Amino acid sequence: MPRFAANLSMLFTEIDFLDRFAAARAAGFDGVEYLFPYEYPAEELARRLRENGLTQVLFNLPAGDWAAGERGIACLPDRVAEFRAGVDQAITYARALGCSQVNCLSGLRPSSLPEDLAWETLTDNVRYAAEALGAEGIRLCLEAINSRVDMPGFVLDTTGRVLSLIEAVESDNVCLQYDLYHMQIMEGDLIRTLECLKPWIGHIQFADNPGRHEPGTGEINFSKVFAAVDALGYDGWVSAEYRPSGTTEASLGWMNGG
Repeated sequence: MPRFAANLSMLFTEIDFLDRFAAARAAGFDGVEYLFPYEYPAEELARRLRENGLTQVLFNLPAGDWAAGERGIACLPDRVAEFRAGVDQAITYARALGCSQVNCLSGLRPSSLPEDLAWETLTDNVRYAAEALGAEGIRLCLEAINSRVDMPGFVLDTTGRVLSLIEAVESDNVCLQYDLYHMQIMEGDLIRTLECLKPWIGHIQFADNPGRHEPGTGEINFSKVFAAVDALGYDGWVSAEYRPSGTTEASLGWMNGG
């Protein structure tokens, strides 16, 4: 079976965030991720990881005002200075947490922003982040998120667009963060796609579709997908990033093949 991590922004939400580290360990996870660490002191997060023997596998670069609906600022020409300051902040946290990779959310393109300018800004920002992170031994991930259901207007909404950006950036420190849920919506044919994209994939996330709940609640055959991930020789993390349909504990049957 793959190396599974728990996304603490979506799992174990029945309890306070800082208590979710222990809950993840008790449930059998070896790694954790979450959207953002910046609300908490890095030292406190590091202590929770250490006490529970967990690896911090991923978090996102600062992504603007999430509560107000922003989903990344990397494509916005008037936010370049903020984006680059966020890269510095992420490096500080990654060092403290021993985290070897961070994800960049490209953001939503406003209708008033020309597509070519958004793409140029995104390319420049990703190139900057890849270089700054690479100097610290931290890998940059780029995630494709579906624009049909969850994030209309998201700039990187297919794996093809992510690969085009990776090619444009011309850095060996950029990889694809492949989310099974989002790409089932946008592309389908998950196993064949994983096989084709394996050289670029640095991180995998999952939820079932429709509903974005745990495996077994939707249309994805996770036993076959996980077997395919193993067959590919993928040795990275596979993170549970779903909304449990009931309690988190009740949703974990998939971890034991249930």
